Amino acid sequence: MYPELIKLPFIDVTVKSYGLMMVVGFVAAVTVIRRLSRSFTPDPQLITNAALYSLIGGVVGARLFYVIHYFEQFKGHWLGVFKIWHGGLELLGGVILAISIIFLYLVYHKLPMRRYLDVLAVGLLMALVFGRVGCFLNGCCWGKPTTLPWGVRFPYDSLAYNSQINADPQRNRLEPHLNLPREGYFGFTAENGKWYPKAFAELTEEQKYEVTKGKYRCLPVHPTQLYSSAVGGLSCLLCYLFWRRGKKAEKAARANKFLCRPGQTFALMFIVYGISRFSIEFLRDDNPLEYGSWTLRAIYVIYKGGTVSQNLGIYLVLLGLVLMAVFQKLPADRITPAAEK
Repeated sequence: MYPELIKLPFIDVTVKSYGLMMVVGFVAAVTVIRRLSRSFTPDPQLITNAALYSLIGGVVGARLFYVIHYFEQFKGHWLGVFKIWHGGLELLGGVILAISIIFLYLVYHKLPMRRYLDVLAVGLLMALVFGRVGCFLNGCCWGKPTTLPWGVRFPYDSLAYNSQINADPQRNRLEPHLNLPREGYFGFTAENGKWYPKAFAELTEEQKYEVTKGKYRCLPVHPTQLYSSAVGGLSCLLCYLFWRRGKKAEKAARANKFLCRPGQTFALMFIVYGISRFSIEFLRDDNPLEYGSWTLRAIYVIYKGGTVSQNLGIYLVLLGLVLMAVFQKLPADRITPAAEK
């Protein structure tokens, strides 16, 4: 786990791994979108502008979704909502708001919406590949304990480690995964009742050995972040091939062929992402299951007892199927003469 990659000399600024991978993913997504949209974009600068707006919206949406997801911990500490440098972003919320902003941007500029949304889908999935690597380096979005040979161990006092030493009723875990004794290791108790160990530097040499190589080291867990990254890459490839199939059908004057219409790649993105997110959530150990926060009750309609993300994943699949059917019946977006040059 490397939440901080490097510290810049003289200015005492650290480069966060999650932030860096978000930037890399953003650049990769913009590059892909600009390249795929060359045949119908009247001005490439439109892509860059839309990307910048979506980046801002993505950060706001990711933070907002985190606050909704963990609403209880912000009660009485409302200024903490704005302290994003302390961590607390959820990728799904960022994607939802970023797409919404791009949708409004395309409407405002009267651009061929479904064609842009198709290439946006490929770009977003490309960004997901890098974003989830950032999650792995940051140590968030960890998985459940596993005995599989590729299970990874996170370090002492990491998010995954601190989760394992506590019971978690919100995930139906009444006993901790790791029985770290409080005596000699206790650091403090948080307001939510969970306890956290003292800093690694404060441990004795014997204790340091026990938490790094001995019986109190972190249990190996599913690298769910890397699972998500790999699935994101496969989904990106699938959507690209699906989009290219539609382009070839259009050039061959077979645009009415089944599943070759503009906008259907965008719909496919919702379907594949929703299925993958719903599935991988079964292996994750960070998101709470259904609980009584008033901000979340309306979401748990389809899959009670699951996580917020699992329910949203189901909604995304249903939305994708509806869009797929609707776009099949709509005529192709009109390309402006400027874009055809």
